[in-house]
Amino acid sequence: MPFSDYRTALVTGASSGIGLAVVERLAREGLKVHALARSADALRALAARTGCISHAIDVRDIAPITKLAQRIEVDVLVNCAGVDRPKKFLQSDPDDIDLLVDVNLRAILHLCRLLVPGMAERDRGHVVNITSIAGAYNFAGNSSYHATKAAVSMLTSQLRVDCFGKRVRVTEICPGRVATDIFAHVHGNSAETRANFIDGFELPEAKDIADAIAFAIAAPVAVNVGYIEITPTLQVPGGLSTTRPEVSSKPVLPT
Repeated sequence: MPFSDYRTALVTGASSGIGLAVVERLAREGLKVHALARSADALRALAARTGCISHAIDVRDIAPITKLAQRIEVDVLVNCAGVDRPKKFLQSDPDDIDLLVDVNLRAILHLCRLLVPGMAERDRGHVVNITSIAGAYNFAGNSSYHATKAAVSMLTSQLRVDCFGKRVRVTEICPGRVATDIFAHVHGNSAETRANFIDGFELPEAKDIADAIAFAIAAPVAVNVGYIEITPTLQVPGGLSTTRPEVSSKPVLPT
C-alpha cells in the first residue's frame, strides 16, 4: 500500500536506535508520526527535528498507552521497544525475567490489542514487529530474551490469521547484529563495549532497518511482506557445538 494511503504511525522505542531511525524515515514519507519512549529529552529533540508528536511513556505502563490509543487513529504500528539482560538462565534473575516479558512481549500484545481492531474495522493498516535472530536460532545468551522474541514472532504470524479477509498487513523484521546503542544500554557505554560489538565489524545501521520497514510498508496493497531477516554479510546465525561430559576429579576408591 503506498504511503499516501496511510496517514498516521505509532513507533515505540523511538528515542534511540532503530526506533529513532524509523520515526525519521516515516516522517520523511509524510506520515504524522507518534513517537513513544521513556526519554522525554530525547523525544523533544526528535520532535524538533522531524515534526513527530512525542509521548514520554514507558511501554510497561498500560494505562497511558490505553488513553493514547483511544485518542488517535493509527494506520501503521511499529513495535521497536526492547530490552535485554544477558545472563545464562541458570543464573537468571526474577526481576530481569519480568522486565523482558513486560517490555518485549506484554507491551506488544497490549498495543496490538488496542490498535489492530481499528485497523481491521477500517480495512487498512500495517503492523511491524521488530524481533531478533535470537527468536529463531539458539546461541549463547539470555534465554528469556530468546523466548520473548520467539513469542513475538509467533504473534506476528498469528495476527495475519486473525485479520484474515482484511487489508491489515503484518511484517516481522528479524535483525541480527546492528550498529546501534543497544549494546551500550545493555553492557555499559564504554570503549570495551564498542570494541566487543561495534568497532571493526561491518554492520547494518539503524537506517538500514528503517529502509527495510519502509520497503514493506510501501509495497502494493495486494502484497504482504511477512518476514525479513537482516544480518551482517559477515555474520551467520546458528551453529553446532559439541562437548565431552565432565570427568569427575574425585579419586576412585578400590572395591
